Amino acid sequence: MNERAEPRMGGSGAAPASAPTTAPNSALKLALVLDNVRRTFEQGGVKLEVLRGVHLSLAPGEMVALVGPSGAGKSTLLQIAGLLEKPDAGTIRIGAAEAASLSDNQRTQLRRSHIGFVYQFHHLLPEFSALENVMLPQLIAGLSKREARARSHQLLALVGLQKRADHRPARLSGGEQQRVAIVRAIANVPHVLLADEPTGNLDPHTAAEVFGELRRIVHATKLAALIATHNLDLAAKMDRVLELADGVVVERNA
Repeated sequence: MNERAEPRMGGSGAAPASAPTTAPNSALKLALVLDNVRRTFEQGGVKLEVLRGVHLSLAPGEMVALVGPSGAGKSTLLQIAGLLEKPDAGTIRIGAAEAASLSDNQRTQLRRSHIGFVYQFHHLLPEFSALENVMLPQLIAGLSKREARARSHQLLALVGLQKRADHRPARLSGGEQQRVAIVRAIANVPHVLLADEPTGNLDPHTAAEVFGELRRIVHATKLAALIATHNLDLAAKMDRVLELADGVVVERNA
């Protein structure tokens, strides 16, 4: 897989179900591609087709909303895109790597090095400070403690938390905790950021602030971000809006 440059620390009608939902500029190298992804679950002897041939792609620097009713399969789609779950059929490509052909260990390595995750709940480790929570994935990836510490200070400064670096999660507000979770997710310079309702536990004002920080980071670092959300106001502020319904993804009008 080609390496990506370090990010700088600065502050219509629906498409047919069979048509790939792609970034507007097809000349851009795509960071994430899902092609004809299918996933079926069986409950009580009844087969439930959650994903019935999903096509989508994301370009670097693009922030895309994934909307749809509860139970439509948004979380399942994110799990598959993040290589946490295997589809029944279809292909997943992260940059130049075709994940379907990789072993479990290779998928784990690809996920650790090229995919970042943000969830509705921050999942910070309560016994560690904000700084240490951001350092941990870098240490696991092999960075030295000194390098991880320096980079973590930079990342926390990026979201205005440099003065809260030594605070444990219990001493941070909900918005601050989610900011830490966001910079932890990008600490290893992933190609793709996947977020599942990242502002769902926040009040509207804080949600808007955290979303603004996330959007700024995505565009500045050239991440490709797929954000599942029920908040249609926030979805409308993203570069594109994809809707998952009846097992397929279609692009919504702006």
